[in-house]
Amino acid sequence: MIDVKFLRENPELVKAKVALKHFDCDIDAILAFDAKRRAAVAEFEDARAAQNAASRAISELPKGSEEFKAKLAEMKDVSRRVKELEAAAGEIEKEWKRMLLAIPNLPDDSVPVGKSAEDNVVVKEWGDISKIKNAVPHWDLPQFEKLLDFRRGVKVTGAGFPFYVGDMARLVRALLSFFLDEARKNGYRELMCPIMVNAASATATGQLPDKEGQMYHDAADDYYMIPTAEVPVTNFYRDEVFEESQLPVCACAYTPCFRREAGSWGKDVRGLNRLHQFDKVELVKWAHPDRSFEELEKLRNDAEGILQKLNLPYRVLSICTGDIGFPHAKQFDLEVWAAGQKRWLEVSSCSCFTDFQARRANIRFKSAGGKPAFVHTLNGSGLAIPRVLAALLENNVRGDGSIAVPEALAHWYGSDTLGA
Repeated sequence: MIDVKFLRENPELVKAKVALKHFDCDIDAILAFDAKRRAAVAEFEDARAAQNAASRAISELPKGSEEFKAKLAEMKDVSRRVKELEAAAGEIEKEWKRMLLAIPNLPDDSVPVGKSAEDNVVVKEWGDISKIKNAVPHWDLPQFEKLLDFRRGVKVTGAGFPFYVGDMARLVRALLSFFLDEARKNGYRELMCPIMVNAASATATGQLPDKEGQMYHDAADDYYMIPTAEVPVTNFYRDEVFEESQLPVCACAYTPCFRREAGSWGKDVRGLNRLHQFDKVELVKWAHPDRSFEELEKLRNDAEGILQKLNLPYRVLSICTGDIGFPHAKQFDLEVWAAGQKRWLEVSSCSCFTDFQARRANIRFKSAGGKPAFVHTLNGSGLAIPRVLAALLENNVRGDGSIAVPEALAHWYGSDTLGA
């Protein structure tokens, strides 16, 4: 959530920044409610102070005296009024928190202004797509249906839950090992984390109350299947305080991820392009506020380095204000070239959230002699498997139909060829 003090002191700036994101959020109504909330809290606190003063005065009166009895009768009415005011203030406080949680993070000034994905800006391209030969869409490869079984996935679960079979399962495992090893080399500590989280965790990272429709929910226990390891990993330090000297703290995790993708079906969904369950390695950082955008560049470079070692042509997009996510202050997307489909596929989103998530999760740091302040959080995919796999298959088809395994991955896979 955003800083309430900043909101009160800069309402026009907040309104302008929120408008750039195109989220439906009435800042004037929120500020009006804030005034109502503060008035209700003040009324309750004044009544409680008067109650305490009256209690002290009664304690000095002779017990059983007429004055004592009269004051005691008055106190019952005062006590009842204090309870009513406390309950009212509590309900107003709940509504205030709900309204605050509906305010998106403010985009950084460096984010390009735009209305939709069409306004995202390409800031870097790497690799020569003209050199790729023999490319076909991965779903048209001769061995595709034997190595990726969508039909049985539909039978066992439903659409978007495929089986990886034989050498393809081994290749996926090799990719995950490669991604995690690269993260370790870059200073990220590996975590193995839960793949279900409670509502507090989903709220802390901004999935709630923004993406309820995209997450699978277990109503019996009120747990959510994670859409990304960002959620449990960021919450690893919820309600904790770092020493300033510890920052930045870097962690990575492999998890399966689950997304309902409500409203997404019917567009660009063939093969591996869009799944309900997929595997991903996530990179997460907790950084000093003065250095968070510098850390974002480093995180992005870590994700790019993996694509370069896999020799996958890619481009980097700076995501515009109209397309950037609810909790994001700045966001880069990495897209690989899938030569068979002749299109770019997003495989990583690298983002800085400033103190937006840290305020929700109460993650702070303490400088020497200073008061605790909120850290800045960052994360990025390093990387997501399905579309990386799609590009690997399409870009590395040999004349005989076999797939060349990139040299950097061959160590983990155990061969330089997939299929024949």
